[in-house]
Amino acid sequence: MTATPYRVLLVGAGNIARAVHMPAFLGLPSDFAVVGAVDADPAAARSFAADFALPHHSTDLAASLGELRPDLVVIASPPVAHREQVVAALSAGAWVWCEKPPALSLAEYDAMTAAEGEHGPYAPIVFQHRFGSGAEHAKALIASGELGAPLVAHCQTTWYRDDAYYAVPWRGKWATEGAGPAMGLGIHQIDLLLELLGDWAEIRAMAGRLARDVETDDVTTATVRFASGALATVVNSALSPRQLSHLRIDLRDATIELNHLYGYGNGDWTYTPAPGVDPGRADGWNSPAESVPSSHAAQLRSLLADMRAGRRPRASAGDGRRSLELITAMYKAALTGLPVLAGEIVPGDPFYTALHGSVPGWAPRESGR
Repeated sequence: MTATPYRVLLVGAGNIARAVHMPAFLGLPSDFAVVGAVDADPAAARSFAADFALPHHSTDLAASLGELRPDLVVIASPPVAHREQVVAALSAGAWVWCEKPPALSLAEYDAMTAAEGEHGPYAPIVFQHRFGSGAEHAKALIASGELGAPLVAHCQTTWYRDDAYYAVPWRGKWATEGAGPAMGLGIHQIDLLLELLGDWAEIRAMAGRLARDVETDDVTTATVRFASGALATVVNSALSPRQLSHLRIDLRDATIELNHLYGYGNGDWTYTPAPGVDPGRADGWNSPAESVPSSHAAQLRSLLADMRAGRRPRASAGDGRRSLELITAMYKAALTGLPVLAGEIVPGDPFYTALHGSVPGWAPRESGR
């Protein structure tokens, strides 16, 4: 007997929902049925519903949740709305799949996960770079010890965003975007770094407001010590004309490199053996048998399996929080000039509720007084 497709409500009818989410759901027609769209702009919601032949559109999330009773709610709205919308959907009994950045602060993220049930519904974050076969292959090799201990890493998101990009009212502001390019652009690559190297221990950082008229920042750099002892640099930029997403991990017996922009395939990963490593051994590293590009569709297939099994999905709760905690610590280290240890940003710390930490010169004027 074929299961009834899960009913999906899309919240946020912008480009990410059109170009990425809808194709992913349309690729699984027997498993998901998108039944409506919600957007603060009534024209956007109406147009989205018309373009995809959806039976429902609205500006009222609460009413849509009550009327449609969706199984899954996709949050593709600006970050400032995530906490309220995620909590509302979970409280209505729906699972949630939330776009990055997950929330404006650790305080907001913790409020979101507190709304999850002990046995569901759950609210994973869109971290699709974990789910490509290249990342799964690299993770398995590192975890097995086949490549030796990790020693040095570099995580780079050097993209280009012009003044027109920041003319969108919610971008470049602490209260609506949460932080600068580490939060809005680099979080995917940072999440992949943590997926491959595990827990971090200490971070030191710098931030700059160099070329864009923003309240937050347009560049961050950081040095991270992992629990394993490995050292990494992390660079996030909105100012780089030659755009690149780059990840390099040097282990005892090999260097792993990934070069791409917004998504990768198996061919974007390379493995370089250390001198003296047997070539026959290294031949087994290069490419997994399966070829799954990183994509929303890949993560959606994983989420589908979790929904059917009723189990907590990857990139939810503490697993989904890791990237936001590292980025929060990066800003605390950058804006205070002090090293930050994992786990130190807790309720009562000003950075727990806002990534500017009310630091004068960085915080919005009303927060910095």
